[in-house]
Amino acid sequence: MFGPFERMVAFRYLRARRKEGFISVIAGFSLLGIGLGVATLIVVMAVMNGFRQELLTRILGINGHLGVYASGPSLADYDTLAGRIRGMPGVVLAAPTVEGQVMASVRGQASGAMVRGVHPDDLLSRASMTKGIKGDVEAFRSGAGVIIGKRLAEKMGVTVGDQITLISPKGLATAFGTVPMARSFSIDGTFDVGMYEYDSSFIFMPLEAAQTYFQMKGQVTMIEVFLTNPDLVPQIGGAIMQSDPSVRVYDWQRTNASFFNAVQVERNVMFLILTLIILVAAFNIISSLIMLVKDKGHDIAILRTMGATRGMILRIFLLTGASIGVAGTTFGLVLGVWFATHIEAIRQFIQGIVGKDLFAAEIYFLTQLPARVETDEVVTVVLIALGLSFAATLYPAWRAAKLDPVEALRYE
Repeated sequence: MFGPFERMVAFRYLRARRKEGFISVIAGFSLLGIGLGVATLIVVMAVMNGFRQELLTRILGINGHLGVYASGPSLADYDTLAGRIRGMPGVVLAAPTVEGQVMASVRGQASGAMVRGVHPDDLLSRASMTKGIKGDVEAFRSGAGVIIGKRLAEKMGVTVGDQITLISPKGLATAFGTVPMARSFSIDGTFDVGMYEYDSSFIFMPLEAAQTYFQMKGQVTMIEVFLTNPDLVPQIGGAIMQSDPSVRVYDWQRTNASFFNAVQVERNVMFLILTLIILVAAFNIISSLIMLVKDKGHDIAILRTMGATRGMILRIFLLTGASIGVAGTTFGLVLGVWFATHIEAIRQFIQGIVGKDLFAAEIYFLTQLPARVETDEVVTVVLIALGLSFAATLYPAWRAAKLDPVEALRYE
């Protein structure tokens, strides 16, 4: 498409001489703008993808893909139903669970918490939990104590082996009214799943102890179902409803719909806003090329009189502008991918310099800044940048090709 003559002239125009320095500066800023726009877009998309993936992994690591509830307040014949669910293809685990809110108290310090009672083996079979548990696991298996979130332990100032008092609003009925139930448990261990919401408020208790504590003997709140693939939720949920029409099934998509929808909307808006950065840089290419065409009017006229066709002139300026776009996009691609893959180390480095926490877990839910570079999104960003860059060269190149050599040389 571009012959040796067009390439030679185009690259010569890119190496502006001293009197054309201002045009070269504008072209340089155009290249830098496209590069920074592409890099920023890649980094932001990678962080948004990583944020969503980490949240999804942690939420589904501690919560089931499906929650099976009774039509009433609790499930009675839960063992039979759990056994039936375990036999369905695609089901990894069906864990009967007792859930209730409590107030945790230690030495006069109190904090709200969520207690989940599960079979110790069901809890310890979850990969996200076993990696972060520290303490006496065998003591927890025996039903002697509880496992609490790492950040809750730090907030309450307790360690493994200490006692924690749990106060339930489901109290005992007495002649003087309902009295909240308070009971002390030994802390057998702590867990850290890397998500602040869970690490700061969840307490796990053996199922039998939780049934006794919440006065739910022979009953559970729900059955948590873990699947081999989150996308199997509609099929497995429908199968559970067919096997027992009396139960209600809630999947992770419905339970966390508002949260993940908000993340998706934010991601789309950020993509649109940051694409405008590339568009602004593309307008800089237009301005620099128009100035170049005006400055090179005499040269264009001489080339035309020497036999250069309008198509050759068009291709010369197309190649000039496209080279800026390709160079800027390549620079942005390399910078963006490198920055996204090392973003946590960069955050730690900057955090060490400024001495402030740049990614507070209390605000962002996660303890580390995640990033996940997806090839298809990177390709989309590169194609958008290249497309805008090429489109920006069309008008200046067309204007150069339409230049009349007679008019350009009349006053020379």
